Amino acid sequence: MPHVITNRCVDVKDQSCVKVCPVDCIHPALDLDGPEAFEAAPQLYIDPEVCIDCGACVPECPVEAIFALEDLPEEYQAAIEENARYYRR
Repeated sequence: MPHVITNRCVDVKDQSCVKVCPVDCIHPALDLDGPEAFEAAPQLYIDPEVCIDCGACVPECPVEAIFALEDLPEEYQAAIEENARYYRR
């Protein structure tokens, strides 16, 4: 099961999670996608097709925006589709 980033990340977009991800599944990232893509997105997203569920990103997030699917609080269920939608564009 992949992890998801919730709307707690909106306007924060801390890159700590990106730095520890072993498979580069968190975007848009400044180093990977460039400043234009980074600025255009309101938050970061995890690609559910690439995430290996390692959990390395969870403790790195300063706003506690990242959850494993099985631990995702009910109030953040929409984040599952929001993360997937970002990668379908």
